[in-house]
Amino acid sequence: MVPYQIIILAAGQGKRMKAKQNKQFISLENKPLIVHTLDVFYNDPNCTLINLVINPNEQSEMENLLAHFKYTNKVSLVHGGVERQDSVYQGLKACASKDGVVLIHDGARPFVKKDSLERLTEQAEYIGAALLAVPVTDTIKRKTDSGLTSLNRNELWAAQTPQAFHFSIIEKAHEHAKKTGYLGTDDASLVERLGLPVEIVQGSYDNIKLTTPEDVEKAQAILKKRSMNKGE
Repeated sequence: MVPYQIIILAAGQGKRMKAKQNKQFISLENKPLIVHTLDVFYNDPNCTLINLVINPNEQSEMENLLAHFKYTNKVSLVHGGVERQDSVYQGLKACASKDGVVLIHDGARPFVKKDSLERLTEQAEYIGAALLAVPVTDTIKRKTDSGLTSLNRNELWAAQTPQAFHFSIIEKAHEHAKKTGYLGTDDASLVERLGLPVEIVQGSYDNIKLTTPEDVEKAQAILKKRSMNKGE
């Protein structure tokens, strides 16, 4: 069992959700989305600290939410930056320890499984960097000026979060990205640019990120399925 700190990103406004509010406050079975995500890590004894990165304008709303759902310790609020990468960096700076394993996770992914976390943190401790991902099931095409190319689906993975790193590695990767002006699509890509290995840990297709209204319907279905499984 590997102890870890985690940075949960909840500052984005999620315009594609068309919810007229931060999607983290969307209700799923009478609880805000971000609460479903927080519960996973708050109730994990291996998690020693949660840095919840938020929009500064939502400070009081988030404070009220934490109080209402009785997150009495382990959760700290951190103000995010302009870009996702800036928000992660702020979360890193706020970590209590600059050693060990740190996870980076999207607040809009509430369905990560405990066994996935265990396998992920074990690989990160051993390799230095690891991410959850699932094999691509669709045929993927690359379109260029010269036409279409079909990519080898057996080599393609859809990246998820959490992504896990030795603290020193991800800190170095972010500092190098800032120095060179590089903006990556995820944190693993910053480590890749350093030429360091990143291990894939197969996750779950249920570990979806809620981005559009259709994703909320999928989330409701996943919650219903989990509720039925508990009753068996």
